[in-house]
Amino acid sequence: MTTLTINKKKFTLDLKGHETLLEVLRDTLGLTGTKTACDESECGACTVIIDGKTVLACITLACDVEGTEITTIEGLADGDDLHPVQQAFIDQGAVQCGFCMPGMIMSAKALLDQNPEPTQEAVEHALDGNLCRCAGYAQIFDAIRHAGQKIKNEKPHP
Repeated sequence: MTTLTINKKKFTLDLKGHETLLEVLRDTLGLTGTKTACDESECGACTVIIDGKTVLACITLACDVEGTEITTIEGLADGDDLHPVQQAFIDQGAVQCGFCMPGMIMSAKALLDQNPEPTQEAVEHALDGNLCRCAGYAQIFDAIRHAGQKIKNEKPHP
């Protein structure tokens, strides 16, 4: 038995050694926000955050992430209140077909957790592994900077 902590909830699972985190999230736990696309670590649609770092769930064995904190797109919102990154993607018109968006949002969140005022170069680097076939990168970059400002302004001042 393996215990995984996903979105601050513990799940005790009987995993097969070959099951990827993506398979467990989608097929076993029904957390379908993390997308299956290339299944070869090429597109970033399956990006999740593990212990503060972005990870591709399609190439991560589920049994290897026991004892870590896994966050999926479903773990960002607080009830009906979207995370600032999610809201910024909507407000800035960054969502097109939407298929790549969960991975993009997770990569953006990980970046903004470290630096709410990233340079354009830092934003591009953070999204380097996330592909959008609709090619709406300008709005995505704007959304990330907009979310960073909101996050920065919401932080309590010492």
